[in-house]
Amino acid sequence: MTVPNMAEARCCFKLLYAIVLVLLLHMNSPCIGCSERDRQALLALKQGLVGDDGDRLLSWGREAQNKNCCQWEGVYCSSNQTGHVVKLDLEDQSLRDFIGSLSNLRHLDLSSANFGGQIPNQLGNLTHLQYLDLSSHYYSVIRPENSIHAKNLNWLPNLSGLEHLDLSHTNLSDVVGWLEAVNMLPKLTNLTLEMCNLPPPVISSVSLMNSSNSLVHVNLLANNLNSSIFQWLSGTHTNLVYLDLSENNFNGSSIPDYFGNMSSLAHLYICQSELEGGFPNSFAKLCRLRELDLDSNSLSGQLSDFVEILSKCAQNTLEVLDLSDNNIVGSLPDLTNFLSLKDLRIQSNNLSGRIPESIGQMSKLETIRFGWNSLEGVISETHFSKLSKLRNLGLSSNALLLNFSFDWIPPFQLQCIQLKSCKMWSSSFPKWLQTQKNYTWLDISDAGISDTIPSWFWDLSQKLAVMEISHNQMRGTVGNIISEEFAPRLNLSWNQLEGPIPSILSKASILDLSHNNFSGPASFLCASKDSNLTFLDLSSNHVSGELPDCWIHLKKLVFLDLSNNYLFGKIPTTMGHLFSIKTLRLSNNRFVGELPSQLKNCTKLILFDLGENNLSSSIPEGLWASLPNLAILILRGNEFYRSIPPQLCHLTRIQILDLSMNNISGTIPKCLNNLTALAQKGNSNLTIEHSYMTQLMGGENFIWDYEEEASLIWKGVRSKYKSTLGLVKSIDLSSNKLIGEIPSEITDLVGLVSLNLSRNQLTGQIPPRIGMLQELDSLDLSRNQINGRIPNSLSQIPRIGYLDLSENHLFGKIPIGTQLQSFGPSSYGGNPLLCGLPLRTCDEEEKGPGQTVLVNQEVKDGLIMQGFYISLGLGFVVGFWGVFGTLLFNRSCRFTSFNFWTCLTDWLYVKAEIIRQRMPNTR
Repeated sequence: MTVPNMAEARCCFKLLYAIVLVLLLHMNSPCIGCSERDRQALLALKQGLVGDDGDRLLSWGREAQNKNCCQWEGVYCSSNQTGHVVKLDLEDQSLRDFIGSLSNLRHLDLSSANFGGQIPNQLGNLTHLQYLDLSSHYYSVIRPENSIHAKNLNWLPNLSGLEHLDLSHTNLSDVVGWLEAVNMLPKLTNLTLEMCNLPPPVISSVSLMNSSNSLVHVNLLANNLNSSIFQWLSGTHTNLVYLDLSENNFNGSSIPDYFGNMSSLAHLYICQSELEGGFPNSFAKLCRLRELDLDSNSLSGQLSDFVEILSKCAQNTLEVLDLSDNNIVGSLPDLTNFLSLKDLRIQSNNLSGRIPESIGQMSKLETIRFGWNSLEGVISETHFSKLSKLRNLGLSSNALLLNFSFDWIPPFQLQCIQLKSCKMWSSSFPKWLQTQKNYTWLDISDAGISDTIPSWFWDLSQKLAVMEISHNQMRGTVGNIISEEFAPRLNLSWNQLEGPIPSILSKASILDLSHNNFSGPASFLCASKDSNLTFLDLSSNHVSGELPDCWIHLKKLVFLDLSNNYLFGKIPTTMGHLFSIKTLRLSNNRFVGELPSQLKNCTKLILFDLGENNLSSSIPEGLWASLPNLAILILRGNEFYRSIPPQLCHLTRIQILDLSMNNISGTIPKCLNNLTALAQKGNSNLTIEHSYMTQLMGGENFIWDYEEEASLIWKGVRSKYKSTLGLVKSIDLSSNKLIGEIPSEITDLVGLVSLNLSRNQLTGQIPPRIGMLQELDSLDLSRNQINGRIPNSLSQIPRIGYLDLSENHLFGKIPIGTQLQSFGPSSYGGNPLLCGLPLRTCDEEEKGPGQTVLVNQEVKDGLIMQGFYISLGLGFVVGFWGVFGTLLFNRSCRFTSFNFWTCLTDWLYVKAEIIRQRMPNTR
């Protein structure tokens, strides 16, 4: 028996054991209340709970006062005198295995019970079951090992009386016939299969024929369904009241016209499902429609057409309309005939024009979301005149001007205020905010406010979960008047705020104070021993002094930017406790010393920028192998010395390597071709984006994201890259003391967009295969001692937009190509022996052999050298065998030749002896 089969057998054994324990529940008892058999069976079942001690079911006991099990928590008995247990609700209890066969059971709720494994077929024995909930909304996500799954639903048709079925978060990816099983439940009214990884059903005439008309509630959210599910719904489910098909893959399909035949439909949700097209005209027949949510699709058409279709029948019933994140165009029509409308969301479309003042008459409105469109015009008090129930207002990222009187008192109390990029009249701080006592989300960033922040504003911050007031010209200080509980997400960046940073701000989860005039030390970070900070940006301020040594309390930090301040001293070794850090920027300060070896513990690091400091040491060797995710490393403008450690070649994901403006010596490592990310062309993502999770007030988790940015010297100019940073692949080793040749291995980095080796002491020639770098946009080899000719392959790089080969020892003619002649003389200056456009005309002798025609010059030079050696070899072979072969095969020539050499030898010997005898005796 295989291991999987043995595991399944053990699971079945446990299941059968549980069934034996509860079989006693099936027997009648003449006793009033719970029978002793029922009680003993439940006590035995209690022992099967995770933990064995049964502490989770304290009311299930053996004491006399607990004798009646019908009074135990989660146990329900029949109303007659039989004492049958007819309902067992163990929600939120941990079971070792599933409950087996309880044939009298009508209601079984094991939702979020923290059990796992395969659904047993024995559930089919619960023939009286009317309600079955095996959903695991929480544990299947947080603890996948506890998720449940099924290979089939063959047991389901046996539950012919089932009315409610919920298998949410159960893995049903292998159950091809799930729809056929559902169709065989004639009394089913509620079907919930949310996030079950359902495969697209195969629709047949049989499945359509057997389809039940009893369904009232259908939730198929977040599966792998395609448009075939529409066929199942066509014309057979006229009793449907609730339908959720969101987060599926309908891949450009339009909303079926027969949806309009669902005359009972009140709640329709098809979000994030790749729908296209417009509203079917049949929607005009949905007279009971209360909620319509079609957000995050690709629907198109005029908003006025959609409104006209819905207004024919649903104008008295529609309460929620969400068409956000689509491609809908047009202007906002008059919506006052929708008498029940509470929630109106049409943000992130292509709407234009003005917001009609008539919206102020829609007294039942609670939510308005019009942001991220192209709406324009003035918003006045009239727009809100009767909106006393308004709780959520979203007008962000439009061209709107808010013109309210100074003493305006709104009729509403808002909970969420999103007015980003909406300009305030007279650029003053909106005083009407003082009247709002309940808001938890405030965004008035980029609102054109040029004013001092009033003191009353900080008093209101105690209820805020999110405060965004960045990109204004607000003045003043942030005092300690802030309450002990304030916005976990606080963004005051890009203002003119000043003074010391209050220690209370260390309690935030997300804190952005960048681009202000804050001063004083960064010691406020040590105010909290158990910090929840995940994002901290203090860049571009006047923060000074040494960094505090309390980073051991900031283990949740994902983003830290302290650049462009006046910090000095050594980098604290406790920064090695930033185990969650992905972005670390300490550039443009006055840090000294060396890089702490403890930073190797920051294994999630992706961007590391220490540029423009006074760090002085060799580049550490043992650090880089521990940073496998590092994509951007900037050590520019320090005093690092000695050679580039070959361990840097472990950074296989590096996209930007900047070691420029240091005192680095030695040669360029040949192992640079191990930088895998640079050896791959292109990048599918324009940006480098990261996500992180924080906890807002009330314990709610929220996922945020941010985009990386980096400051680079590109084409001789310092520039910041953010929206296209994902495309940048660069190596900058300029302004150091590097020697030796440029390694040919560097030409394997075919993804390189920028290569700067200028201002070194490099020698040798430009690698002949430099033309392999087809993605290259910028190449700077200037101010070295490079000699030889410019490789012709350089002219074959199509995208090169910046080239500097000046101040070297290059000679010969500049290869002819569409790119190389487009650069000015300054790109080649300081090479007196270089000629050709755009420099002076070459003389014949300067062209060198074969330089009259320079197309494929290196190839031709290679052929000349190859021909020379071939001719030399052939000449040697012919000459050798011409003489030796004659002597070997011709006997008379051999004798004559030997006689000649013998006579010549004797003659030379006699001559030598005569000369020796004539020499005077020197003794």
